Amino acid sequence: MAEHLSQSELDYPFKLLEYFNGFRVSKVIFSACELGVFDLLLRSQEPLSAQHVAQELKTSVDGMERLLDALVGIEILEVEKTGKKIPRRKLRTVCCCCREGKNQNEKTFGLPSEEVFQAIYRSEEEMLKFMGLMNSSWVLDGHDIVTAFNLSCFQNIIDLGGCTGALAREMAKAYPSSSVTVFDLPQVVETAQKHFSQENDNVLFQTGDFFSGELPAADLYVLARIIHDWPEEKCVTLLKKIYDACRPGGGVLLVEAMLFENRRGPVMAQIFSLNMLVQTEGRERPPSEYTNMLKKTGFQNVQVCRTGKSYDAILAVR
Repeated sequence: MAEHLSQSELDYPFKLLEYFNGFRVSKVIFSACELGVFDLLLRSQEPLSAQHVAQELKTSVDGMERLLDALVGIEILEVEKTGKKIPRRKLRTVCCCCREGKNQNEKTFGLPSEEVFQAIYRSEEEMLKFMGLMNSSWVLDGHDIVTAFNLSCFQNIIDLGGCTGALAREMAKAYPSSSVTVFDLPQVVETAQKHFSQENDNVLFQTGDFFSGELPAADLYVLARIIHDWPEEKCVTLLKKIYDACRPGGGVLLVEAMLFENRRGPVMAQIFSLNMLVQTEGRERPPSEYTNMLKKTGFQNVQVCRTGKSYDAILAVR
């Protein structure tokens, strides 16, 4: 089979990831059918805006915008330059999220919608599943992320919410003269050291809560797949806290699946954004939104790097 694959496909499993996310694509299509999106568009004599579709189908505007953007990304709908969508000629969870515009933690687990990680970490089994997913993500994408910029000038690096330490280990390999520490919740650190530790590990672990507690001093703070979990106001609060803790010349590295500025792709980022609606309070964003949040909190010299893989990087310096 390998003889039919290009070198890029051998180096990075694009096709495998596409198949892996196939069930999410199906959920997008079936949810649109169940909500009546296609029926409404077919009955219309003219293109309809996301706001109009949401009003007619009694859904949230935010949820409908994400759903329609995903349908454009998988080429089932087309979008006009005005931003209006026109047709080209567990499913319940996604539909409820689109209707209500928020995650379904309360209905599903009896937990407040804002308690995102209380739901994800509701049992040791669920925590291990989630941490295993994060671990495998950085086995695939970690090297491209940590080498997207030259970070050798940052001697003390803290990976906030670094989970298993997989990305931190890639950082330590790429910059052996730097000290790299994972900063995460006590139960996460305990599980990481119990199930994901490695021999001769040169990554340190420190327990804490980056929202409610003090941040350890660092030259560079890393937020990998963190900002997309939260609404903008909470993101700005966290970034301002990091800015205040940053040493002069220090910075922050954001790692996310960035949307295009016109929000018409990449498909994986659009699907991830819908998934954020299902499970968290956040969303995927285009580079300009991350840049605006960073500059609002005081960071300057913002650089964006699209890796061509699942995740991209943004570096901002104080």
